[in-house]
Amino acid sequence: MSLTSATTSAPDASTRRAPKQRRSWAWLGVVPFFAFLVIFLIAPALSVFQKALFDSDGNFGVDALKNAFTGQNRAAFVFSVKLSALSAFVGVVVGGLLAYTASTLRRPRWLRTFISSFSGVAANLGGVPLAFAFLALLGRQGLLTRIINDGLGVDIYRSGFALDSTAGFVFVYSYFNIPLMVLITLPAVDGLKDSWREACANLGGTSWTFWRRVGLPVLTPALLGGFLLLFANSFSAFATAAALTTKSTLVPLRIGFYLGGDFSSTGEQQLGYSLAAWMMIIMVVNMGIYYVLRRRSERWQQ
Repeated sequence: MSLTSATTSAPDASTRRAPKQRRSWAWLGVVPFFAFLVIFLIAPALSVFQKALFDSDGNFGVDALKNAFTGQNRAAFVFSVKLSALSAFVGVVVGGLLAYTASTLRRPRWLRTFISSFSGVAANLGGVPLAFAFLALLGRQGLLTRIINDGLGVDIYRSGFALDSTAGFVFVYSYFNIPLMVLITLPAVDGLKDSWREACANLGGTSWTFWRRVGLPVLTPALLGGFLLLFANSFSAFATAAALTTKSTLVPLRIGFYLGGDFSSTGEQQLGYSLAAWMMIIMVVNMGIYYVLRRRSERWQQ
């Protein structure tokens, strides 16, 4: 009887009220980020496309987008793509080897920390300070230029070198591309497990077999993703290139030429917005492919 009464007196589980959940306000923490994203990225991008597709009279047309790939503008796109690809290739090769060295080096232990710390600083250095540093180092009257000229008797500028040439731009861009590649590749290199190399050796494989069948296939998404990121980094560089040369041979410099001058009465300003629109399209496609490759590379790191 006591058991029955206790059972009947207990409240039915189905009639119990679920505990009231508290409303989470954690989403407020990302509001500043999305506000920054809208104000400084999405809104300017929409404004660029709107001004590229509509002229000053409000008429819709794609003539400006077509003209962005004609004449000097087309030459600027070709030169920018070649320069960015070459700069990215140099950064991938040198940065990848440096990342592998830092990952496999055991002594001295402080060297990896130094390489990682310096890469984090150098990868974010650019613009006018970087251009001024290279002008002071390798300008016509730069310190290293004078040392090579007076000490070795070699005039590098008479040999065809110049900071505003292809070799000069690649040399300057490598200062921030190589450290950036180190930061990208280092986690992927750390993901190469020693057990994979041991298993390859136990099966009779050599070091070449390991890299051809295991190492390089695992690192390929990270290397390709790094190449695309370095390409985008070089393609979009403006302040460094503007400080090194007065020629409008690069797409960012031509955009600055059209938008910085008084071309509102001639309609050339719309051409500048069209160049910017095409540049944004290239960057979005480039970063989208990089994101896919990065996700694939992270699977091996896990």
